[in-house]
Amino acid sequence: MQVPAAFEYERATSVGHAIGLLSRFGADARVIAGGHSLLPMMKLRLARPEFLVDINDLADLDFIRARNGTLAIGALTRHRSLLESELVGRLFPIFHDAERVIADPIVRNRGTIGGSLCQADPSEDLSAVCTALEATCIIESLDGPREVTIEDFHRGPYETDVGVGEMLTEIRIPVRPRTASAYHKVDRKAGDWAVVAVGTQVTMDGDRIGDVGIGLAAVGFDGLHAQAARQAVRGRPPSDEVFAAAGRLAAEGCTPVTDGRGSAEYKRHLVRELTARGLRLAAERASVL
Repeated sequence: MQVPAAFEYERATSVGHAIGLLSRFGADARVIAGGHSLLPMMKLRLARPEFLVDINDLADLDFIRARNGTLAIGALTRHRSLLESELVGRLFPIFHDAERVIADPIVRNRGTIGGSLCQADPSEDLSAVCTALEATCIIESLDGPREVTIEDFHRGPYETDVGVGEMLTEIRIPVRPRTASAYHKVDRKAGDWAVVAVGTQVTMDGDRIGDVGIGLAAVGFDGLHAQAARQAVRGRPPSDEVFAAAGRLAAEGCTPVTDGRGSAEYKRHLVRELTARGLRLAAERASVL
């Protein structure tokens, strides 16, 4: 039977209260919201926090709103809310693409975007989504909030820029004209972790691609942002040849490993195909805006 090590628990009543508890108990404290990542790790003794700060009562961290050219999402916003939000789907269809293939209804009802990003699992869907969208993360401490780009937020597998006594509170995504996005995922069964997944965003500038974002999942941390592929697409007219070239560069830049989900060669093949498909669909969506 899998049983966590002993721990203390307190339910936070405000963001300030939560941050105060995290600061007080230091590196031995962890935030819990949905718990779908943390609790299994605790049961396996892979994580052994001595103090859990429950933030489920912090309604002021559960929001989705557009303001000043930005979509702001509270860290406690559930997967289900993202999937059902008309605003999110209209501005960033990538979220609806991804949320439809994340886990199952039980997980989507409780899991949060903040928990997904803070887990920093290289196979995590919303990390790839937010990477493609070039999101900014708001991290709060007793000293106040600070902004961190998603590229700097994820320092490595299972490691983020959230320090001791700090908490992720908000994700901000720039809303740009003539911009659309898409998410493609291959998994072994419905709701499973990805074999490979790719998030894409395309901004059109006239009849050319003005900017592009790409986020990869399940193929190692080094190629998460696919920088070479992004650079190859910028300023080019959208075409199958351009998208195929970006797919090849994304595949060359990632570092998948052979495991039970497939060989490294197969995963690179998926990166090539899904990157090209994602860029094509995002460009098609952007062209009608």
